Amino acid sequence: QVQLVESGGGSVQAGGSLTLTCQASNSRYSMAWFRQAPGEERAGVAVIFMTGDPTQYADSVKGRFTISQDRTENKLYLRMDSLTPEDTGMYYCAAGWRGTSLEMWTRWEAYHYWGQGTQVTVSS
Repeated sequence: QVQLVESGGGSVQAGGSLTLTCQASNSRYSMAWFRQAPGEERAGVAVIFMTGDPTQYADSVKGRFTISQDRTENKLYLRMDSLTPEDTGMYYCAAGWRGTSLEMWTRWEAYHYWGQGTQVTVSS
């Protein structure tokens, strides 16, 4: 089991940057960032696998977002650059992989544990 607490959200203008932090109670699990815009389903943005499989990014954030982890501090980060209004949403930290194939990494049901989320708002 793991507890997850996100921080770092806020309001920023288009083109700006933010770094989100997820403080975990341990680093025993694969971990991911998800985003949920109003009226839309929660979807994966980026994932780091404990298995050593390659880090994955959603196509919409490739080249702009970077996921990283500090296991000594039990922290997961999401560096977000060149933000656009389409990046607006609630960002959630997820852990505890239960997917049956790596292709499931963007689906919320592939993870056991969730934080409460942190809001990111990008204005044009």
